[in-house]
Amino acid sequence: MDQDIKTAIKDGSSILATLTEGFRSRAPHYDSSYSFAKENFQALFEAGLNAPTVSKEFGGMDLGNNKKNIRKLWAMTTEIAKADMSFARCWEGHNNALMLLDNLGSYIQKEKWFSGVINHGDIWTVWSGEPLLRTPGQKKSIGTTLTKTDKGYVLNGSKVFCSSAPGATWAILLVNTEGSGGARHAEASPETVIMLGCDLSDPSVSFDDSWWKPIGMRGSVSYKVNFDNTFIPFENLIGKPGDFLLDEWQTRWIPQYAATFLGGAEAAYEYTLKHIASQKRQDDPFVQHRIAKMALNIQSGNMWLDQAAKLWDSNAIDEAKSLGNMVRYQVEQLATQTVDHAVHTCGARGLIQPSPLERIVRDMVLYTRHDNDDQLLATIGKSILGKSHDRSFFNDK
Repeated sequence: MDQDIKTAIKDGSSILATLTEGFRSRAPHYDSSYSFAKENFQALFEAGLNAPTVSKEFGGMDLGNNKKNIRKLWAMTTEIAKADMSFARCWEGHNNALMLLDNLGSYIQKEKWFSGVINHGDIWTVWSGEPLLRTPGQKKSIGTTLTKTDKGYVLNGSKVFCSSAPGATWAILLVNTEGSGGARHAEASPETVIMLGCDLSDPSVSFDDSWWKPIGMRGSVSYKVNFDNTFIPFENLIGKPGDFLLDEWQTRWIPQYAATFLGGAEAAYEYTLKHIASQKRQDDPFVQHRIAKMALNIQSGNMWLDQAAKLWDSNAIDEAKSLGNMVRYQVEQLATQTVDHAVHTCGARGLIQPSPLERIVRDMVLYTRHDNDDQLLATIGKSILGKSHDRSFFNDK
């Protein structure tokens, strides 16, 4: 990564680097307790780094795909993921929500909601996913249903994989006016998918952590969230119906997943270098091979992100969206290979707590399943061959 990018994250200062030391020290606790990184968000708020995708007009850092500086946001994400991939996932969701508001929200919405972020440290997230299968004994309907009233909407049902659930202040809910499915599994026209700002302190919103016992990414606290006649007023409708799907907002975020994977890979690489030095294994030819491959992988991952950012900066939007999928796929392969090299080099000792490599392995295994890379690769192939494809959610069209 270009050194200028690193130093430009916060006006040339080392504030983020200082904060990430705290993130790294707290990561084992969040992991072992399956708890939300509240202290990390508070630290970002106190440092003035909690609103990167909010326009300067409203007190933010003014980073975004359409502002010729998206690489700085991805660089921040990588640095945070080096300390804690689970927290980086919550950070991603927060920034994605603020980016939607910055681009699609009304001026009144921005004044209200951005004031909460800048002045009070409000935390945002975006939730779309809905359960496709009932759990054993479940009798209620799957997903969410929306009823329109004279003053707004009434939401019932549940969403799953809701990152930051117990810690977020507000959530942008992607819901379907024609039935369950959110955005990813919507079957009706794009215009049936709308975005609603939901106050998560509403007593009709409840969190179910009973199923959240994953192998990794535990601190992302991606609970199931239940809505029991939750009222959301019309003034909390964000953008126009269909904006999220028609403008392919998901494609703007895809490289940020890669930035998180890359952070995990860099953390594994740094751990491995320290291990090699402590064991005095620098002359082992097999170690030399693996550390060289790890360094090459990380450099390649940064180059992929650099190229995607250049396309966004030059306003080559269609090309940037398509390359984003390639970045997402290729960096996943590079990152998982890098972690595998770390495991082979450090051996079983590196997979025993309190080794940070043990947590990195678990986090990487789970987070790279956020999307099926087989489907992602097929989508890239369809694009090249001129076949119909969905470059946001990789479904058949």
